[in-house]
Amino acid sequence: MAEGDDVYLYVYDLSGGMASRLSPVLIGKQVEGIWHTGVVTFGKEYYFGSGGINVIVPGTLLHEPVKKILLGKTFIPEQVFDEYLNGLAESEFRGDHYDLLKHNCNNFSDNLSRFLVGNGIPEYILKLPEEILSTPFGQRFQGLIEQISQNSPNLQPIQRRAASPEFYQLNSDIEAARHHSSLLREKRNALCEKLAKREKKKNKKRRKEIGSESKTSEDRRMSAEDGQPEGVAVEQLEQDANTRLSAFDEEERKEREERRRNREPPIVFKDAVDVHIAFDTLVGLIDGKLNEEEQLSLEELHKYMLEDEGSWALGESFLVFIGRLLMDKELHEDVTVQTLHVLAAAALKDDVILMLHQDRKHHVLMNYAFDVDRHPVPHQRALTLFICNLFENIASSEWLMYISEWTYNNQQLSNIRVTTKVAVNAILSDDVEMQDRGSAIIHNLATKEVFDDVAVELTMAVLQFLSADGRGEPLVFRCLKSLAQFCTASGPDVPQLIQMIGPHPSKFKGQSQRIDELVQQISNRLR
Repeated sequence: MAEGDDVYLYVYDLSGGMASRLSPVLIGKQVEGIWHTGVVTFGKEYYFGSGGINVIVPGTLLHEPVKKILLGKTFIPEQVFDEYLNGLAESEFRGDHYDLLKHNCNNFSDNLSRFLVGNGIPEYILKLPEEILSTPFGQRFQGLIEQISQNSPNLQPIQRRAASPEFYQLNSDIEAARHHSSLLREKRNALCEKLAKREKKKNKKRRKEIGSESKTSEDRRMSAEDGQPEGVAVEQLEQDANTRLSAFDEEERKEREERRRNREPPIVFKDAVDVHIAFDTLVGLIDGKLNEEEQLSLEELHKYMLEDEGSWALGESFLVFIGRLLMDKELHEDVTVQTLHVLAAAALKDDVILMLHQDRKHHVLMNYAFDVDRHPVPHQRALTLFICNLFENIASSEWLMYISEWTYNNQQLSNIRVTTKVAVNAILSDDVEMQDRGSAIIHNLATKEVFDDVAVELTMAVLQFLSADGRGEPLVFRCLKSLAQFCTASGPDVPQLIQMIGPHPSKFKGQSQRIDELVQQISNRLR
């Protein structure tokens, strides 16, 4: 005893390495792991969980610890330490005092370390909850960490009994047997390092410039010598160019229709808005509050939406006008809702993409959408409807997937990043209508080829949504269908997340035949 006993901190990563790789995407900063710790001394490992203080054979709680940190030597007798533990078990470290982010295993390990060796555990482990909660995504991520903790293999509390040597030996034997069985049953393949993101070119230009420059003077002279008047020759060239352009347009239209027929039908809400009522309400709310240029933009909107003229009717300053309607706090709050309702109806039109392309410079629409979680719920509902309806047409749905970036409020944004945020915000809302539209957006995104980081973020949102009881069959179907698609199209992260976080898809078996088929499909990917 004069030499003392070593005291180690065993550090486990509940995320199995996923936190390090995915945290920059999910919470906007690097987090190396979701740390669980236990203190090892006197040949045993001590940790704190929702069942109170637990004692196990060292290293048998989870997989092999990622770190074993020597905290120092203790000269406190084991019997005194046992009495100290019994006191903690009946006071501040009772099971009902456990809180994953505020009073957890790491706080317990820090307490034991200070008692045994006079110093605490590393600060970066204790500060992990603060790191997570300080991020915009932190509150949402908190629930997922709790699920990871609850569903991690063998992270089950052991009943605390009288601190007798016989109990410790029996407990250790049981845990060793459980550990051996668990390794055979639940050992998972290590997560593969993600390959470089598959580069995919967006906005592929198909239309080649068709036409001809004006004839040179030599061309005109030769035409004259051939006995053909110069004006006739130019007119003929224009007709030829128009004919070729029309043929190209027709070919492009047929190709669009073919793609539309062959694609997975999107979920949109065509009857959610009566555009005539929405437009008339909007006009009444802004009557007398527009300048001359804004009044012209309002007339352009009327031509486009109610007179069925093409989007060519919208002038260059049209989206500046829309930006004012969306963000001017001096206007009636319902102006924003009605504006978004009109835009949601416009999203169903074949040529809405021309309006969207106007947004490339100032990003009026997407900057407003990025702030979705700051808007009142009625505005969020209308915005989510607009984004969802943009999946009606192939061109506008692909616009939502654009990856080219711009800076807004010191953050790098892209269309796909904003679309993802709107979808996640909606499905995790407490508002039923938002959940409906959010699940539809995620379903629509799943039919596309999204990058792995987007699939992971959407998967985490879906799993959090499904963790609550009482979800209706239509929304469960959309969510499971999305998970099935992500499991197929993305890397190993999605199946790993489903296994670690849950709920297991079998929870929904029996709701309908189509859900049972998806449950089987996803379960096959988890094996």
